[in-house]
Amino acid sequence: MTYPDLSRHSEPLTDLFPRLSAEETWDRYALPVEDVAFFRKEGYLSNVKLLDEDQVERLKAELDELMRPDHPGHHLFYEFHSNESGDPDAVLFHSLGHWRITPAFHDVLWNPRFLVIASQLLGNRSVRFWHDQLFCKPARHGGVVAWHQDYSYWTRTGPIQHLTCWTALDDAHQDNGCLQYIPGSHRWNLLDKTTLAGDMDGLYEQLDAEQRRAFDRRVAVELPAGYATFHHPLLVHGSYHNRSERARRAFVLNVFADGTRSNAGEELLKGVPAVAPGEPMEGRFFPLLFSPPQGVRREDQS
Repeated sequence: MTYPDLSRHSEPLTDLFPRLSAEETWDRYALPVEDVAFFRKEGYLSNVKLLDEDQVERLKAELDELMRPDHPGHHLFYEFHSNESGDPDAVLFHSLGHWRITPAFHDVLWNPRFLVIASQLLGNRSVRFWHDQLFCKPARHGGVVAWHQDYSYWTRTGPIQHLTCWTALDDAHQDNGCLQYIPGSHRWNLLDKTTLAGDMDGLYEQLDAEQRRAFDRRVAVELPAGYATFHHPLLVHGSYHNRSERARRAFVLNVFADGTRSNAGEELLKGVPAVAPGEPMEGRFFPLLFSPPQGVRREDQS
């Protein structure tokens, strides 16, 4: 029996999230202007509720299934690392592509709370899906995610009009390795990519003295389960070890504004047909998720 590939469905499959028109979504969930202004200034926006308790529990149940290496849909992952660090005392589970495998993780792409905020933070643009991720740190021996900029891994697409949304499935605090940001670092130049589960301080050698001093102002993003943080693709961020008695599980949705194009002639994600350089990122694997209602003015993101 062939395991069904849910990427063939460019619409929700369950009733986990309400199905609303663009107008209803915007009216119900749009951010106040001061939140958008904060994102423009600092490069992130945190403590945004995206999920209720039942939705969190549904996603955690699917996560337990997906983390099994013998899951029958395993071949549909773009990447699957039961421990990306390779160190059993610093475990980082990291995967991409689970939206193709289980229905709740498929449908969370169409969560209206997420979509309207993504559109606003992209300058009231139409939103396309890029790819998803899971980041899980077990209790007592969870590993790090080294300081990095997301776009350093995404230069095969452009221009830079991307957005990351990180959502907690467990309460995330400093003691269990919550996300940390360097406010304002989205205005820095693009840095070389780092080894994701490697040396926490590997990025420092690329920085000047002023940029290094900015780490003194880093912000720990503590979130209850079901709450999210959004950040700019150039914002420097990372997370430290989990030595607590609690797991720290999260999923990530990466999107870009409609009109983003391929910068590479090779495979962009494992198993996904190549998109020729200069061609738009669209189609089955990069579905259009949301367009703002008519009358909403497109805004400059700078």
